[in-house]
Amino acid sequence: MPGWTVQRNCASGMQSIDTACRYIADGGADLILAGGTEALSHAPLLFNTRGVNWYADMFAAKTPLQKLKVALGARPAMFSPSIALLRGLTDPVVKLNMGQTAELLAHRFSVSREAADAYSVESHHRLAKAQENGWLKEMEPLFGNDGKVYDFDDGVRPDNTVEHLAKLKPAFERPYGKVTAGNSSQITDGACWTICASEEAVRRFDLEPVARIVDSEWAACDPSVMGLGPVISSTPMLKRNRLGLKDIGAWEINEAFAAQVLACLEAWRDKAFCRDVLGLDRAFGALDPRRLNVDGGAISLGHPVGTSGNRIVLHLIHVLKRLGLKRGVATECIGGGMGGAMLVEVL
Repeated sequence: MPGWTVQRNCASGMQSIDTACRYIADGGADLILAGGTEALSHAPLLFNTRGVNWYADMFAAKTPLQKLKVALGARPAMFSPSIALLRGLTDPVVKLNMGQTAELLAHRFSVSREAADAYSVESHHRLAKAQENGWLKEMEPLFGNDGKVYDFDDGVRPDNTVEHLAKLKPAFERPYGKVTAGNSSQITDGACWTICASEEAVRRFDLEPVARIVDSEWAACDPSVMGLGPVISSTPMLKRNRLGLKDIGAWEINEAFAAQVLACLEAWRDKAFCRDVLGLDRAFGALDPRRLNVDGGAISLGHPVGTSGNRIVLHLIHVLKRLGLKRGVATECIGGGMGGAMLVEVL
């Protein structure tokens, strides 16, 4: 079977579903396994250009004398590696890391530190409740080499409180920043896979479909405010389908940062933003927080970058079925100044 890799940063997993559906719609395939995987715990260390060139020269040297000459040219600064994850999460155009872009949104939409911490606590509480009630049925346990079973993610902190989070220092903009390790997504590993099939494949292989991908949208904005990706991608998709925020039974907005999610909610309520950026004649509306990330999200569960877009689509389907709802939207911001959104309906 042929296979290939797609890459769209935080939305790579969702892009895999979108690409699969478009291949199926075009008749190029009828059954595709689409997914995403990420191991942030194994992010490599990168040497600087001088260090890389020194290693290249050392390998290129033929004689002992040539190798000695290269070796004598070594300097300590050549062997000071950088963490690839930090470099990857820093936008090369605006020179801001993702946490700093969340700080910009918190400032622009007046999201307080207290509000961000409160949102994070709620994410942990919701995930803990979902785990206790066995609602994460799509989750598969992992088995360690020693036979130990890991049947749930251990990043959740059910005893988290706003008072506890208030003690953490800003992670990116000290001393006055609002984004901390406690109100940001966790760096973690993960994988998620979905099966996309045509109607003909469903009949031929006697499959039981759980949902239909109705529509998707990809959009872009200034990289410095990349956290608004859910707004700029979801809004045109909903308008195209003649839907409003209240017509969506459940939402999954990837929790890159609490301040970023809250800024998106404020943007939809901001008349000036909706007019100047979204081209609307009034505010788009208010999203009911009871419909948003009902089982927590990346703040409590983790954000394996290549996986999350796929996971939130799959989990959204399970939420819709559990709550007896028909229609949902999964959406995320994407490093580099993009947003992706997917509209699904359960069958």
